[in-house]
Amino acid sequence: MNTTTDTTGRAGCLIAGLGATIGALVWAPRAAFSIDGGFEGHARDLSVLFVDLPLIVLGGALLPLLTWTLTMRWTGRPWVAVLAAAAAFALGIWGLLEWWTPRQHPDPGYGPGM
Repeated sequence: MNTTTDTTGRAGCLIAGLGATIGALVWAPRAAFSIDGGFEGHARDLSVLFVDLPLIVLGGALLPLLTWTLTMRWTGRPWVAVLAAAAAFALGIWGLLEWWTPRQHPDPGYGPGM
């Protein structure tokens, strides 16, 4: 096996793994209220675990990997591919933070106490 191919394959896997890990770490604080549910678990929404988490981890892995692969095919330079994958991932995280907003506070019917 060619060592260059082996190295670029490992780099692609590393980029995908980092993307999935960082995506989950960015997701966790925003989803904490939905998992905990607030006061007495009233606002618990476990769909963030079964729907949102897999999609975010998959997107975090595939977006940089796809960008890495396409850039390596077009340019053949690993450092350009790393920069492109990092930029695509940063834009993906920015989009996630702007678009995905799970419930953060209790229902509006709950006002301050007496």
